[in-house]
Amino acid sequence: MFSTEAIYEVIQFSIGDTKAGTKMGKLQLKNTEDDTVLNCILWEETLNRMDAKIFRTGNLVRIISASFNEKYNNCLVSVLELVKEAKTGLDAAEREKAFKELTAYFDKISDDGKRTFLKEFFSKYGEKIKIAPAAKVMHHNYIGGLLVHILECLKFAENNLELCEVKLNKDDIFMACILHDIGKIFEYTVDLENGLIDYDEHFHKDWITHSQYGFSICMTEGYKEVARMIAAHHGRADWGAIIDLNEKDLEPALYFIHIVDNLSAKFGKINVALLEKNEG
Repeated sequence: MFSTEAIYEVIQFSIGDTKAGTKMGKLQLKNTEDDTVLNCILWEETLNRMDAKIFRTGNLVRIISASFNEKYNNCLVSVLELVKEAKTGLDAAEREKAFKELTAYFDKISDDGKRTFLKEFFSKYGEKIKIAPAAKVMHHNYIGGLLVHILECLKFAENNLELCEVKLNKDDIFMACILHDIGKIFEYTVDLENGLIDYDEHFHKDWITHSQYGFSICMTEGYKEVARMIAAHHGRADWGAIIDLNEKDLEPALYFIHIVDNLSAKFGKINVALLEKNEG
């Protein structure tokens, strides 16, 4: 049953168009008591009354007024109250620090061509890289989240390269860590005022996925091995991988990049949860 005392966590929010040409919000909430998911609709007039920052992923909210279906898993929201605001992400100083730490890894790459390519790319797109999230929902979904994710991948890789019985090319591993998600600087938009993340409407007109972007720029530069790591980093085709790791006779480096990426994604979720708990 519906209760105005129930607290929900914002999981996902998007705005689309109705057939009548008006705006409609789609909001997914998770009940903090039992983890049940509630799918909500908000009409344009309701959206116009609310501050957009209330819909930020991770916010805790209370439903004040709504009409529900019989199973209480779908509703039409008319009044929503912010209970606790989620952290928007890294502040400007934290982003600069993370950016410097990340770009310091360029000097650990011995190949002059690869090092120069990375320096030029980060010089050109540095401001986008500093603010980009690593996802809309799944992990590191906050301002500066991509920086944190890339750094974690680099650190996991650096700490575990010597443990591999098979000799892996450090330059290629580091470059794949840095570029595997770089297409996300174009795939997502993020509002620096309220932290809301959305998909860039133009990205998918030119690119299939962020993985395709990273794969393509590396292939264009002749870095085939790095491109293949990027193509495989999601692990499975149904998870978005261009190369499915269930294929036979693949290079060990492809598995290595998938593992460090997956570790960062998993720890990213844990770290955000712990941060929110400590701030509570």
